[in-house]
Amino acid sequence: MNTISKKKIQHIRPLIGITFALGMLCACNPGPKYAKPPVQAPIAYKESAPQEFKEGSGWKVAQPGDDKIRGKWWEIYNDRQLNALEEQVQISNQSIIAAEANYRAAAGLVVSAHANLFPTITASPSYTNSRFSSTSRGGVVLGSTTGSTTGATTTGATTTGTTTTGTTTGTTGTTTTSTGTSGVSGVAGVGNAGIINTFSLPFQFSYEVDLWHKVRNTIAQNAFSAQASAGDLATALLSTQAQLAQDYFQVRALDAERKILEDTVTAYQQTLDLTMAQFRGGTASEENVAQAQTQLETAEAQQTDLGVSRAQYEHAIAMLIGRPPANFALEVAPLNANPPAVPVALPSELLERRPDIAAAERRVAAANAGVGIARAAYYPTLSLSATLGLQSSSLAQWFTWPSRFWSLGPQLAQTLFDAGARRGATQQAEAQYDQAVANYRQTVLTAFQAVEDNLASLRILSQEIEQQRKAVQAATHYLDLSLARYKSGVDSYLNVITAQTTVLTNRETQLQIELREMTSSVLLVQALGGGWDVAEFPKTQNMLAKPAKWTPATAPAQKSAQPVAPANPPPLSGTPANQPGESTNPSQNPGPR
Repeated sequence: MNTISKKKIQHIRPLIGITFALGMLCACNPGPKYAKPPVQAPIAYKESAPQEFKEGSGWKVAQPGDDKIRGKWWEIYNDRQLNALEEQVQISNQSIIAAEANYRAAAGLVVSAHANLFPTITASPSYTNSRFSSTSRGGVVLGSTTGSTTGATTTGATTTGTTTTGTTTGTTGTTTTSTGTSGVSGVAGVGNAGIINTFSLPFQFSYEVDLWHKVRNTIAQNAFSAQASAGDLATALLSTQAQLAQDYFQVRALDAERKILEDTVTAYQQTLDLTMAQFRGGTASEENVAQAQTQLETAEAQQTDLGVSRAQYEHAIAMLIGRPPANFALEVAPLNANPPAVPVALPSELLERRPDIAAAERRVAAANAGVGIARAAYYPTLSLSATLGLQSSSLAQWFTWPSRFWSLGPQLAQTLFDAGARRGATQQAEAQYDQAVANYRQTVLTAFQAVEDNLASLRILSQEIEQQRKAVQAATHYLDLSLARYKSGVDSYLNVITAQTTVLTNRETQLQIELREMTSSVLLVQALGGGWDVAEFPKTQNMLAKPAKWTPATAPAQKSAQPVAPANPPPLSGTPANQPGESTNPSQNPGPR
């Protein structure tokens, strides 16, 4: 090995040692190692025990071969109108669009933090033309140039850069000017003005070595927070979709109740006609006619009142799909009260399928990274900085090799005394971690409660519906008997009114139980996380790429010409007309009393 090679190795050896030492320091992470907090998850749901299970109750115990709930979970209800409405939530609901924008903002913080792993390079080219006062004494003083006056002679201290020397008339000595970070041209003496040009093209380089993983922990914290924001977006989307399904079934239940009241009004009209006929025949009193008239008008008022609730739910659906109520209408359709079987897996799988639980866990991870950031403040920071560029007093010589300048050097900083500021920040970070853990465990408990509540509701309501159907059948039979006995003159009209009211009440009760069962089915799907899975969390590398902006479909309200939708269908389609020449007022139809 020749002498030159040995000298090169001796020159490089310290750099290798420094690089190795920095690499070892960069591997030191003062933050705690993260592990998902343990939670108390039951082996199985209480309501899914074999002795409690009942087929056809709106849910079933998931088997290994069962398909999980899909992303478009609403399709299990086999309602095309509902499917069409649910498809519009993600692209038109303004709250969902705002939540998506919030996620993209959180992902932008990841990009900003990741940039700190790399040096920052800036350039600041400049040109300055300066004139100095002719009445100033002592010559030119510029930049880092310092002058000392001895007798009648002014001598400028020369630094690295371009030096211009001039001789002043009538003055003993010479004036020398130089530039430290800029070049100058022009001469100034006592009684004379000087014109100075400065051409500068500096480049600054700065970099803070991530010795204690402060930057990496910041990246991790922002990435975990962005994932939590993505979980919030999924939670908001699932909640909105579930709310839309509930409102939709509410409208369908109102349509079914409208049909019940229509049948009731028709039956009451027939009873009124029968009573009036008996009144004319002398077998019924005017009191019976008044009772029948009151019952009919009361049912009509109830039917009309349904229009208020239906309009409100219809407007709520329009808002959920991002459309103004004036441009939206929902046609009348019956309620399909047959909830599908929802597969219910083990409770441990719930932790991976509910976006709110996953978001809470990601916030725990972010808080854990925050502890590492706070602890890194106890250790020194190492910064590297350098400046290089071209400087000249002449434009022609600006981009020449002699015009170069540079400076570089590391800086090591350590806080020696802060009166407990770092200790307080660390305590705060640790407390925030404990808070995040408690919130995560509370979210898990709330999720388990929601699943158990809806499992119990479906199981109990399925039994109640069967009982209520029998009650409706019994009430209908009682009404048939009462009408027959009334027509034969055995019973009074009061028994008929009681029987009719009993039938109406039981039919409405059955409808409300069926609605509650459908609502519990939707809430169970929501409690199980819909079709979401933790694998849908965005990865850090995907956040570093420029995310595509979520562009929603053009809302109908933004279009120039939108036809106004028809008014909400009135609940009263028309009562049977009276016979010509007849009136429902017995005082206008004289007859035997």
